[in-house]
Amino acid sequence: MPSLLEQMSENLKSAMKGGRKDEVSTLRMILSEAKNKRIEKMVEQISDADVVDVLSSMKKKRIEAAELYDKGNRKDLSDKERAEILVIDQYLPKQLDPAELEKLIAAAVAQTGAQGPKDMGKVMAALMKDVKGKADGGLVSALVKKKLGA
Repeated sequence: MPSLLEQMSENLKSAMKGGRKDEVSTLRMILSEAKNKRIEKMVEQISDADVVDVLSSMKKKRIEAAELYDKGNRKDLSDKERAEILVIDQYLPKQLDPAELEKLIAAAVAQTGAQGPKDMGKVMAALMKDVKGKADGGLVSALVKKKLGA
């Protein structure tokens, strides 16, 4: 099975042949960010987990930018950001639904023996290894706070 980067490179080629300009520019941006990550880590190849980190970070930036463009009445730029999010989403792992997330949070609370808000760090540390890349960190944090009564 090809790595995420190999898959993206192949998809970039087919997008170029198909004349899909938005997809081409987004894939080039992703591959560039992945290359920067590889250089930063000083390794020959980065893992799919590192690529997912890059994709998650890029998606978060695009969501924030789209919201700001919406507030500034720049629908054209907001639409561009959302189109990039759609391309990024193709390579991210399937997101956990709220019910699955609640189960994982309950399990992490039980596993760590958390009693209240002061134990949030322990719960988040135990939880993030299972949900990293599969759920928004802000959402996870909010649900953990709610569960711990913060």
